[in-house]
Amino acid sequence: MRYWWVNQNQTFRHEVQGGYLWSPKRNANGARNPFYESMREVAPGDLVFSFMDTRILAIGVAQSYCWESPKPLEFGTAGPNWENVGWKVKVSFTELSNRVRPKDHIDVLRPLLPERYSPLQPNGNGLQSVYLTEVPVALAEVLVGLIGQEVTPISAMAAGVKPMPADDLDVWERRLEQQLADSSTVPETERLAIIRARNGQGLFRERVAKIETRCRITGVENPAHLIASHCKPWRDATNEERLNGENGLLLTPSIDHLFDRGFIGFEDNGTLIVSPVAHAPSLQRMGINTTDVVNVGGFSTGQKQFLDFHRNAVLLQSVRS
Repeated sequence: MRYWWVNQNQTFRHEVQGGYLWSPKRNANGARNPFYESMREVAPGDLVFSFMDTRILAIGVAQSYCWESPKPLEFGTAGPNWENVGWKVKVSFTELSNRVRPKDHIDVLRPLLPERYSPLQPNGNGLQSVYLTEVPVALAEVLVGLIGQEVTPISAMAAGVKPMPADDLDVWERRLEQQLADSSTVPETERLAIIRARNGQGLFRERVAKIETRCRITGVENPAHLIASHCKPWRDATNEERLNGENGLLLTPSIDHLFDRGFIGFEDNGTLIVSPVAHAPSLQRMGINTTDVVNVGGFSTGQKQFLDFHRNAVLLQSVRS
């Protein structure tokens, strides 16, 4: 279990009642934000302290890993400069009766605050620039002690969490697909090819097959058992990128799932990256070696560009500096 602190001044009611966390991927100027990148490290069973208006109002238990998701419609005018697509994590929140005000206990808490990415200022005030940040175990234990017995059943629930899947990713992609199908600006033949590319079929698959001949992980070569998987996901790509063969790898279905959801990725030199939040036993059963360094071979220049996007915008790992 890891512990997290989320500042929800603008979105508390939406997120707590809706059972999720949502953040943009980047700042308005396109720069990385370490408090958005934290979303990529959350794992099922983690505890989240929800802070708003000077107090810890709720505690959440993460129910899923992070995934790409559009900005929630219920946010309305909140965050007018936020990106339209960000990160989402399912969280089951419990609102607290004992709503601790950290500022009242700052003399106890101050020595436990992390030097970097602290959720609080030394005087006990919150930091508006922080969305989600990790809380050291020692600090979390003191906060739990201050809140009291209300945390006991929440912690017990966290111990038994079974990860939930991303439930709106397919809905989002189908909506994009329908928008494309209804478009009058794209020729019909091209529209059909782009729509088929979403499932790794048609022209896109043909182009990928000219570059790739087998699954990079399992070595399977039989085309009947392979999917043409996008490095830059179909949902994020332009129409041209959706049909670009260098934006693809041939993968078996289980490996395609891990790659598309960000549990694995690849360095430009072919080294396999396994997300630190991934469930190692599950990956091993699906053919991923999680103990040794694995190299799947080199990639073309075009593939490297798309894999760079995958590492920065899909892979579930910390890229905070």
